[in-house]
Order: sequence, then C-alpha cells, then structure tokens
Amino acid sequence: MGSALRARCSEAPDRVFLRCEARRWTYAQTFDAACRFANLFLRLRKPGRPFHVGVLMDNVPAFVFSEFGCAVAGATLVGLNPTRTGGFLARDLTYADCQIIVVEARYAEQLRSALLTDPTPDVTVLVADDGSASTPENGASGGWLRLENELATAQATDPDVPVESTDLLMIVFTSGTTKAPKGVLNSHGRLMLLGWGASAHMCGFTAGDTVYCAMPLFHANAQILALVPALTAGGAIALAPRFSKTNFLTDIRRYGATLFNYVGSPFAYIMDTPERPDDADNPLRLAYGNEAPRRYVEAFAKRFGCEVVDGYGASEVGVGFTRDRTDPPRALGRAEGVKILNEQGDECPPARFDDSGRPLNAEEAVGEIVNTGGVFLFEGYYKDEESTRARTRNGWFYTGDLGYRDADGFIYFAGRDAEWLRVGGENFLARPIEESLGRYSDVMIASVYGVPAPEAGDQVMATLTLQTGAQFDPVGFGRFVDSDAGLPPRWRPMFVRVTHDVAVTHTNKVLKRVLRREKFLVDRLSDTVYWRPRGASEFRPFTRADLAALRARFELAGHADRLEE
Repeated sequence: MGSALRARCSEAPDRVFLRCEARRWTYAQTFDAACRFANLFLRLRKPGRPFHVGVLMDNVPAFVFSEFGCAVAGATLVGLNPTRTGGFLARDLTYADCQIIVVEARYAEQLRSALLTDPTPDVTVLVADDGSASTPENGASGGWLRLENELATAQATDPDVPVESTDLLMIVFTSGTTKAPKGVLNSHGRLMLLGWGASAHMCGFTAGDTVYCAMPLFHANAQILALVPALTAGGAIALAPRFSKTNFLTDIRRYGATLFNYVGSPFAYIMDTPERPDDADNPLRLAYGNEAPRRYVEAFAKRFGCEVVDGYGASEVGVGFTRDRTDPPRALGRAEGVKILNEQGDECPPARFDDSGRPLNAEEAVGEIVNTGGVFLFEGYYKDEESTRARTRNGWFYTGDLGYRDADGFIYFAGRDAEWLRVGGENFLARPIEESLGRYSDVMIASVYGVPAPEAGDQVMATLTLQTGAQFDPVGFGRFVDSDAGLPPRWRPMFVRVTHDVAVTHTNKVLKRVLRREKFLVDRLSDTVYWRPRGASEFRPFTRADLAALRARFELAGHADRLEE
C-alpha cells in the first residue's frame, strides 16, 4: 500500500485523492500526512511487541492517514468497531495486541471505560480532536496524548521502512452477525490485490471516478471496494463519517460521486426517504456491494438512474466469483471448483425453481458454499488456529455460508449457516420468508429467525422494521401472509416483533444473534410483539400473561432452559 501511495504521489501529486465535507487532500498532501503518522507511530513503538495500531473512529480523514501511516511504517492497523463497548471492546484490542490506539474524541470515554475492565495492556492512546475535548485520565499504564500535539513535532519525511507484500497490514474483524467477531489477516499484497480486482473487474474504477464511502473503514467492504480501488486507479474517495439516508443524495451530488459501495441494507433506508422527480439527476453511475435486500436492487437503480451490481462478500474472501451482466439476475456467478455440499460432505443436487424463482427443493439443494479448488486469498485468523483449520480443512475453503446452484452451474446465496429453521420436522431457510414478508407495503426490512418451541424444534419469528410513519396492522398483515403462495403454513411466522429501530451492525446488517437471544420475552422488550397461536385466525398482542402461560409449557416439557439460551 505504501508503494502504491508513493507511485500515485509521483504521478499526480496535485490530483485530489480524499474529500470529507468541505476539506480535500491531494495525493501529495495525503502522503505527507501518512509520513507524519508513520514517524509518530515509529517514535511511540515499544520494541518486543507486535507493532499493532488500533483505530477507533468513524470515517474521518485521520483513519485514512493512520492506515497509510501504518503501511509506510511497517505497522499493522487494527480496525476497532465503535459499536463495541466495555469488555467486548477490551477483548478486541487485547486479542489484537494493540500497543497504540488512535481514538476519535467522541469515543475516548468509551475507550477509557473499556480499558478499565482489562487494565493489563500497556497502551498509548492518541486522542484526535479539535482541541475542545478533555483528555481522559489514564485507563492503562501507557498514557493518553493529544494526536494533534504529537503530529506537530512529527516529520513529513518518508521513513523508508522496508515492507514486503507478505507483511501484515491490517486485521479486519468479521461482522459478528451470528457469532463473536474474528480477526481476518490482510497482508499488503492481499489487500492490494483484492482492491485492484474490485477496481478492474467489479466497478471499472478510473482516475476520473470518485467513490462515496459511507460504509465503515474498519470493515472489509470499505477497504476492498472503496479505499484500495481509489488508490489503485488513481481516483478519489469521499468520506461520510457515518451512513445517513437523508444525506445520501446530497453527498453524491456535492462530491460528484460516480460510485457507491455498500453492504447490507443501506438501499432499504435510502428508499425510505421521500421520492423526488429529480432523484436521477445525479452523477452516480454504479452502486456495488453485497447482500442488498432483493426487492430494493431494481428499485434503487431505477430511482437514481444508475446500475447496481450485487454480489457475494465476506471478510475472509476464500472464494471468488466471476459474474457477467448476462448471468441470471439473482446469481452470484460461476466459480471454478466451488461446490454446494451438505452436512455429510456430499454435493447437493441442483435446485429446481418455481415461477417466482424460489427453489422448490431447498432442503436437498441448499448446502454450504465450499471452494474445493483451494483457499483462494484467505490468509487465516489472527491467533485462532482452530478457526483457521476449520475454515480450511482438506485444503478447501468452507465459507460457512449457504447457497444452491442451478442446472447451468450458477451459484446463489441462501443465507448464513445459522439461518436454518426446523419446524414440525421440516428444515427451511429464513431468506425466502424474509423476501416474502418484505413485500408487505409497510415493511422496510424483514428479519426472520427461529425461536424455540416448547416441546421441540423451532417456531418462526419475524422482526419487522417499519417504514417511516407506518403503523402495523395485525389483521391486514395476517391476510397478506395467508394469501402469499410462497409461504406454506409452516413458514408463516407465529411471532411478529414490530420496531422502527432494529439492532444492526455498523455495516447495517441485522444482528440476528441479538434478536434470537431476545426472542418473544416481552417482559424484557420495549417493542410490541404480536402472535398467532396455533388455530387462531388473526395476530394479536402477545402479553405478559401469554408469556407466563407459554413458560409453563416449556417447564412442563422440561425445556425451561431454552428460553434463556
């Protein structure tokens, strides 16, 4: 990465590379800032320990300069998630061996509190602010310093540290939507190669393009689809500190952004804003990413007058798909050596589809997406050999994600490995149910998951995030569910939780592990829960009295502990 920045600085020093609000930095100014950060990190480095720099920030220029500074200094950047607090945040920085932490002032107290839960690490904290915030007292033995004061005495000269392509540049934590996050290793060569691939083959990034990056820089999506492609193409990146549906179009226009990278559900939130006749009057030519709710892909493209390319993404990048614009619209593409394997390790048969494109034989056709040709660009998890071996057993890469293939060999994404439900002895996936419920007029995002049944197996529960201003109509929703031919009786939700603010990751992925843990326990929830018990014709509020009666059934069956899992 450092070499690429030097090359761009030499070729086009005055070309704008970075924009954030009213500020802009050329390639030359970006390189100067990177050198100052690099020399500061080298000065603060403690010998004998991993040279790891944690960054706890939103998408602000100091994050970019910290990353480039690490690249130039031969250090490793650890992207820390601002939604992690207390012992969870302390676990991340201790696990990743951070000896220096650069923190945005708004998160300084959060960091201090986390360090107090685990005071053993000797860390130096650099607080980035405008001088108006107070520096917290030490949370560990290293010390707290103002970033701006320290940078004032750091030289803007290249430290000329030898760096190999195999050296570790960045530790990226997985999203943790279903399990605790793991640290994915990214060498200089790996990250640059992935970014170059996205630049050349997915979005056609040119020196004249500007990518609007509202996805968090600590996550793989922003690194691989925004920051590195901009650098490899000699283009520009415009930062939004955090994603905002109301600022999206305004930002696209003021930055002249031609590209927009995304992950998860930003389309759903953007489409929840009032539509205007001139929405398509903007410079955006392409939005690209993964896991957009299917119902919003074409609607977003039509409304904003751009193309959308939605593919497969995972922090590990252990499999790569080749996709052509003539491929079936919902397919990830083809990939040499990629197979769909069932739990016994046998290849699943091809899917058969109904008229709406749903697989008719999901129980036998859906399995794990496995790269039997190798591990592609996966370099392992930091200090987690067990998980690394589990992902790469037999020399193959097991994604942990579900998929199916059609008769022509195209692969389709079916959800995460924890998204199977088993109701009445039948196994089925959450994703097709979510797609059906998402068509209900007042629903912005539908999240479906299994909750325990008193005797055995699961019951279907859905959390519905409503569109702005919408009110839930339990009678109308019940009629909609019953009239949908794609929802056989066992697929229909028994419990419905209604909210306007669902728990999501910093990349706008719904935290299903949180929803599954909270279940239908209305004595602990502020949201309203509705249910339609067996035999009932309509949904009605699920009350504490209903919960008490249901708890008694669990106790009678000897499964009371399942409610507390």
